Amino acid sequence: MSAPDSTRVMHLRVWRGSTRVEGFYQTYEVPFEEGMSVLDALRWIRARRDSSLAIRYSCINANACRTCMALVDGVVEYTCTARLNESCTTVEPLPTRPVIRDLVTDTAPADEKQR
Repeated sequence: MSAPDSTRVMHLRVWRGSTRVEGFYQTYEVPFEEGMSVLDALRWIRARRDSSLAIRYSCINANACRTCMALVDGVVEYTCTARLNESCTTVEPLPTRPVIRDLVTDTAPADEKQR
């Protein structure tokens, strides 16, 4: 991304892959504005840079809230409320859940899965 001189950019380091063993980090340059959430940056990446990035969020559906949880700089947070810092922010899938792809993890309780 080449940004105009007046636009501040930050780097978002995102976990990619379908397993924790074979995954990798990909870094994206994202326009930065004070107060931006991590989810704002992830949605910007999906819309403008990489539509293959798998994320989950349901901000419009109050019954499914909390689907955007991820590990942000080593802390479990909601990406919709976690704020970006102007340096590099790292986003990873939840550490205790099986990874489906990228930041999307399995949210079904083990006793509710089909056998």
